[in-house]
Amino acid sequence: MKILITGAGGQLGRALQGALKSHTLMALEHAGLDITELSNVRRAVADHHPDVVINAAAYNNVDAAESDQENAYRLNALGPRNLALATAERGIIFLHVSTDYVFDGTSRHPYHEFHCPNPLSVYGCSKLAGEHAVAALNRRHYVIRTAWLYNDIGPNFPNRMLEQRDRPAVKVVSDQFGSPTYAPHLAEAIGKVIETGAYGTYHMAGRGGTSIYGWTRALFHLCNVDTALLPVATAEFPRPAIRPRYSVLTTLQDPKVLLPPWEEGLEEFARNRTNT
Repeated sequence: MKILITGAGGQLGRALQGALKSHTLMALEHAGLDITELSNVRRAVADHHPDVVINAAAYNNVDAAESDQENAYRLNALGPRNLALATAERGIIFLHVSTDYVFDGTSRHPYHEFHCPNPLSVYGCSKLAGEHAVAALNRRHYVIRTAWLYNDIGPNFPNRMLEQRDRPAVKVVSDQFGSPTYAPHLAEAIGKVIETGAYGTYHMAGRGGTSIYGWTRALFHLCNVDTALLPVATAEFPRPAIRPRYSVLTTLQDPKVLLPPWEEGLEEFARNRTNT
């Protein structure tokens, strides 16, 4: 297949290029395609003639979005709308990546695809608006909700925590729960789902769940970090955007596209960090 990837310079975009290398890829970073401009999107789709477009571009700064609402909605809602419209016009499959932050975190059980979204932040609202636009405009669509995404390189939570390894102790939030997702595992699952033709919404995240504290404790153990971890409540780290306290994801979809347990992703991440 010919696959066009937007947001190719990000963590998921780079992982997709590795996972989908058996296909013909057109990997476009923001400088190569501004998805907020419909004319640019139509031109790119016409020039490249892809079979599938995967949108990995997003406004991901959750806190900044609270005071930068226009840009958050332009990238997270208008951009996917443009891609959905341009792909639908040419009968092209479109896959869009969304987030666990479309949920409010009040559930006591993992969220599946048919739970009702109720975002708490501008970021979550803008991502949900993008989902709605995609579903309305291109019937041959996949919406992939993922969570707590990280890769071997780039700005992400595990890498930031490893930068603290020389400190005697670090405070870590213990009352937020989610599903850490290793980007290469997500990219491999995306490669499988686009072959199915079973369009719709999928939850794809590291299987199972843990707290931010539990994630960090496992990371430090795997990377032989001796820094002490001090569990604290979310209230000790006030942020502009409200996070869902519980956003563990599960799926009712085809088990063939399940991701490995979140622990396996972290183990692979730690091995790669040790070998670099």
